[in-house]
Amino acid sequence: MYAVAKRLTKWRTLQGLTKMETLKNRILEDGVVLGNDILKVDSFLNHQIDVELFNEIGKAFKEHFKDKKIDKILTIEASGIGLACLVAQHFNCVPVVFAKKTESLNLDKDIYYSEVYSFTKKKSYKVMVSKKYLKAGENVLVIDDFLANGKAMLGLEDILNQAGAKLAGVGIVIEKGFQGGGDDIRGRGIDLKSLAIVDSMEDGRIKFRE
Repeated sequence: MYAVAKRLTKWRTLQGLTKMETLKNRILEDGVVLGNDILKVDSFLNHQIDVELFNEIGKAFKEHFKDKKIDKILTIEASGIGLACLVAQHFNCVPVVFAKKTESLNLDKDIYYSEVYSFTKKKSYKVMVSKKYLKAGENVLVIDDFLANGKAMLGLEDILNQAGAKLAGVGIVIEKGFQGGGDDIRGRGIDLKSLAIVDSMEDGRIKFRE
């Protein structure tokens, strides 16, 4: 009971801050820096999930993309799924589609796919979406927890192009700005909203872009 009460008190204290300030505080308090390029936030974002924080993240993305018609939300398994579902609730509960990383017997054979290079795993893999779940002309919002070199986003954009769907925008919780992916995406005219942009993590100290 004490742990729950402590967490709720901590959350209410942060409620007076903006959504992005709240997120940045959680990163500073609970994030773990490994080396100069790995940020672990699995205590609240991509292993254990803080649902209340996810709801605030959903509100922030809704606020940014409120003037756009969103028909579906697209993400990549596995850490993006829970996040995308919470975000979808703020967009009239539009369907969430997630690209799969592994082929299985229950995956449709008629698929869109693209090759993606993973920064954390240091290897390329194929992401796949059944053609049944993406239609030409649909306005699709891409949501994910992290953005590093931008390869995953380019893979999802490739899949949307194959389907004839429109990339309405990209919503990212944490962007590692020093790896350049976000700047490349913005430079191509894509509406990218990152709630927290980390410019450096040298000597274990996290510095945010202002």
